[in-house]
Amino acid sequence: MGPKKVVKEEKILLGRPGNNLKSGIVGLANVGKSTLFQAITKCHLGNPANFPYATIDPEEARVIVPDERFDWLVQHYKPKSQVPANLTVYDIAGLTRGASTGAGLGNAFLSHIRAVDAIFQVVRCFDDAEIIHVEGDVDPIRDLDIISEELRIKDIEFVEKSHEKLVKDTRRGGQSLEMKKMKEELATVEKILEMLKSGKDVRKGNWSPKEVEVINPLFLLTAKPVVYLVNLSEKDYIRQKNKHLPKIAQWVKEHAEGDPIIPISVSFEERLAAMNEEEATEECKNLGTKSALPKVIVTMRKALNLGSFFTTGADEVRQWTIRNGTKAPQAAGVIHGDFEKTFIQAIVYNYNVLKEEGDEAAVKAKGKVMTKGKDYVVEDGDILLIKAGAAKS
Repeated sequence: MGPKKVVKEEKILLGRPGNNLKSGIVGLANVGKSTLFQAITKCHLGNPANFPYATIDPEEARVIVPDERFDWLVQHYKPKSQVPANLTVYDIAGLTRGASTGAGLGNAFLSHIRAVDAIFQVVRCFDDAEIIHVEGDVDPIRDLDIISEELRIKDIEFVEKSHEKLVKDTRRGGQSLEMKKMKEELATVEKILEMLKSGKDVRKGNWSPKEVEVINPLFLLTAKPVVYLVNLSEKDYIRQKNKHLPKIAQWVKEHAEGDPIIPISVSFEERLAAMNEEEATEECKNLGTKSALPKVIVTMRKALNLGSFFTTGADEVRQWTIRNGTKAPQAAGVIHGDFEKTFIQAIVYNYNVLKEEGDEAAVKAKGKVMTKGKDYVVEDGDILLIKAGAAKS
């Protein structure tokens, strides 16, 4: 008998398993968040005032996800309509030291962060006498410590309330299934509390599926994926050098190992956003650089564990967003709720196969079109044709 096949255990993901996931731009005041938001969305929110609380209500926008596969399919089918995938981004007002205790507009900001699924954390590494730093000087490590601490303190406060309630409820005793479940919940909550109090973020823990079920409804701030955006001056971004970069890399390695760090120049992105596409391409060519925004958007999509499938034809090419690991009926439900309930089968071939073979006829001729049922896990880049029954009225 051969060696037993080792089944790699998938790490259970924290967060809600939705397709319409939102990311929020977070940071201290005056680090470049609102300017970044304007550049990302190319929509004007008015000039962000040089004042810590200039952004009070989180502004929301949808931004197109750049994807060469979608572009190729549009070229190939030349459809009447084309609908790319998008990512929802929120501009959240600046945090300040003491936000967790309500300093500034602290609690409102923290509730806005709670409502998003992932965080773009903007860290300031540029000097500009005209843009005051809320802490007085530019020190990214201090800023990272402040935000990390504020989010953790708020989580501790939130978890302690949950802990208090569970302790009270489990005091009643008894052997019912409900009591057993509550005791398990209490053990998980105590584990979360211990982790937070030791200065670690919840997203860095190894949690079992049962523990994840307890963590997700708490909507903890430190359970959300983070992408660090290091905001450099245009000069430093072009030469990809800054005295603070090695220190930031070291901080992330120690406190948030594995989280992506992307150098960006928000002032450069703002300048590019004001140009038309041709001018922006020419400017990047002249400077020997490129916009960091496509990488920023694609990295966040990856952090949220999102993938895509396509529906194609002469009428429409559309890129749909799903969480990786989604099965065919749930993917069909993204197109229309009824399709999930009445799903029969999916006709599937991957984008890579289509590109390799040249067209649908060649894919069919090579026998590479698959018919899949309810248990099929949709792969990133699949092209699907859903067959579903009539919806019951």
